[in-house]
Amino acid sequence: MNQSDVFRLGVFLMIGVMCGAEPIHAEIDPALVWQTQVPYEAPPENPAVPDVSVPPNTTPLSPEELQRAEALLPLLEGKQEFWAMGEFVHLGESSVPVLVKALTMPSPRIRYNAIETLLMMKGVQGVPALLATAKEPNEIPRVREHALRVAVRLDPAQAPDAIAVMAKDMNPSVRKSAVFEARYVRQKAIIPILIPMVSDDERFVALSALQSLWILTRHETESHDWETSTKQDRAAWSSEWIDWWEDYKEVFEIPEPKRPRRSS
Repeated sequence: MNQSDVFRLGVFLMIGVMCGAEPIHAEIDPALVWQTQVPYEAPPENPAVPDVSVPPNTTPLSPEELQRAEALLPLLEGKQEFWAMGEFVHLGESSVPVLVKALTMPSPRIRYNAIETLLMMKGVQGVPALLATAKEPNEIPRVREHALRVAVRLDPAQAPDAIAVMAKDMNPSVRKSAVFEARYVRQKAIIPILIPMVSDDERFVALSALQSLWILTRHETESHDWETSTKQDRAAWSSEWIDWWEDYKEVFEIPEPKRPRRSS
């Protein structure tokens, strides 16, 4: 008799008792009712795996390595692009001066992958070139936005000037990228860049600027329906931020970032 049979028998007995029938006696294997729990045995631990990764190069490039890095640039596009990116990472930050040359090459794919490679190798030395790319009005928005994103991740202290330039761009996508990345630049100079953006023509740009302001300042304004607001609404409401900044700009300091709550 399996567990399913035991369950059905129990149901029949209960129905019979409720209907006034004589109880039916049946022999039930106690092993089916009282099951013992098998002690849990943890699986054996895996043996320590040796680190076989090759550390990035930290010395200046030799003439041969420099020539190799130059040859990698066109390979940042195509079937070998991921291999080429890995080779630059292995060559280390000493290869950054070569890699930034890719930021002016004709192919957008090469330029984008060069930016991604700088992030992978943590190439802080390339931040000025990244910010120059982010400010370049003739560059495509996707590359400009990625350049700013990576520059902010590598060294946010250098980013305010590029954010100020991008915040005035004609392309709303570029403006949104600027005000969004601004929340990671914890500098007082960012606040007067963001406040005018609260009244941006595009609502999604204005909302990103507003969220960045809330994150950086923790200043609570009057309750407004920003989601359905018009440009006229936002222009009126932005005056609250302007007045607040005029009152507090001399004494204001960026508060410490909030730490995530630990789960209990």
